[in-house]
Amino acid sequence: MNKIKFLVLFSILFFVSNAVLAQKKNKVPKEKDMGGYLMVYFKDDTHGLYMALSKDGYSFTDVNNAKPIIAGDTIAEQKGIRDPYIYRAPDGMFYLALTDLHIYAQKAGYRTTEWERDGKQYGWGNNRGLVLMKSPDLIHWTHTVLRIDQAFPELADIGCAWAPELIYDDKKQKTMIYFTMRFGNQKDKVYYSYMNSDFTKLETAPKLLLEYPKDVAYIDAGITKVGNKYHLFYVPHDGTAGVKQMVSDSINSGYQYDDKWYDPEPVGCEAPTIYKRIGENKWVLIYDIYRINPHNFGFSETSDFVNFKNLGHFNEGVMKSTNFSSPKHPAVIQITKKEAQKLAKNWNCELKF
Repeated sequence: MNKIKFLVLFSILFFVSNAVLAQKKNKVPKEKDMGGYLMVYFKDDTHGLYMALSKDGYSFTDVNNAKPIIAGDTIAEQKGIRDPYIYRAPDGMFYLALTDLHIYAQKAGYRTTEWERDGKQYGWGNNRGLVLMKSPDLIHWTHTVLRIDQAFPELADIGCAWAPELIYDDKKQKTMIYFTMRFGNQKDKVYYSYMNSDFTKLETAPKLLLEYPKDVAYIDAGITKVGNKYHLFYVPHDGTAGVKQMVSDSINSGYQYDDKWYDPEPVGCEAPTIYKRIGENKWVLIYDIYRINPHNFGFSETSDFVNFKNLGHFNEGVMKSTNFSSPKHPAVIQITKKEAQKLAKNWNCELKF
């Protein structure tokens, strides 16, 4: 074999071997491979990101002993984050999307005014950005601040960009991001867009996800695909905050209004999200009960998305938070035993898997 042929063959083998390794590295584990649960949340007093692990989906332990794993002032334009959401993408990477907002920034000395802009004109909070994060291992993260108002000229006057969530669109073969947005001080509604492959920019201008009856404001949408149906849980933002559900055959259209309340709480709650119990035909609906002090999460379990069993609050029933309290705005994903072990070891968490 001459030298040129050898080099060509070597190059081909090198390329193929690297491609195989990359495929193995990015292989997304199936449910049968899962060995635990990861919860992300934040707290009002720090505006930082927290993580908690669970072996059974009932008892959760904060990995950093109830201290932030990432401080909001290190990643956010407003020096604080809220509303974290996590999902595992088909490329094998973990994506986080968070609200770039510090509601106590004036008190903390990050700005001289209550909000970035006039509250009468732009409303409560009136942020304009999201924080996007990406990791191969749940430990090492890159981040990008996405200014929604700068992404498209028609969005220059938006009044907020809150509570982003992510889901993979099988038909588009892209990650869909959706979040609460309003124009000026108008009604809050949920819009969706598609992310670029690097998870740093919006590829499409945000479109309205659904028209709510009687033009009522609504926030905090969370979409879960079960079989061939999409279940969208959300919160009407009209003074009667609680959890409602709509169902559709399509990821971003055709949701049918249902007037039933799906949370059992007598006071206001928000931020509904769903996780599936590993190996069981059971899903857990979590919601942030923001009208109680201290803050707590509520949980309801279902097998059919029609009937929900009330599991109560953290540390008031079967659900436990072993070393943390007053969490805000949760999201939970399944992870493998190996991933859980690495994360626990990195933060010197004593939870064993």
